[in-house]
Amino acid sequence: MIHETSSEWKGGIAFEHTIQGFKIVTGENPEAGLAGPSPKRLLLAGLAGCTGYDLAELLQKMRQNITGLRIEVEGDQTDDHPKVYRTIKLVYHVFGTNVKMDKIKKAIDLSQQKLCGVTAMLEQGSEISYRIELHDPE
Repeated sequence: MIHETSSEWKGGIAFEHTIQGFKIVTGENPEAGLAGPSPKRLLLAGLAGCTGYDLAELLQKMRQNITGLRIEVEGDQTDDHPKVYRTIKLVYHVFGTNVKMDKIKKAIDLSQQKLCGVTAMLEQGSEISYRIELHDPE
């Protein structure tokens, strides 16, 4: 399967990307009123989205009563160019009633080891770790 996107320079350091018909801006051009996240931060969001999609789907299949899911991602960059993420830390905030910690861990491990292609790509050059925080329903 081939995925395609297009990126168009919008002045300053801003680019507008078209992904599956959706427009996303990275960088900024204050004169044009454009601002968005850096591409590397967008990459971290892609990681959260990829593993989060897996986690939500797996926990529902495991009949876990989740009511919310929030994933925080922190990347520590190298000092030298090209600056890459040396380490990436994820914090999975899972909200629900009677949700089992072992089921969450199993779903995250399955996502990170077999399902999430973003994890597979990033772990080639970064150490990825995670922690789980279980919360009552929101």
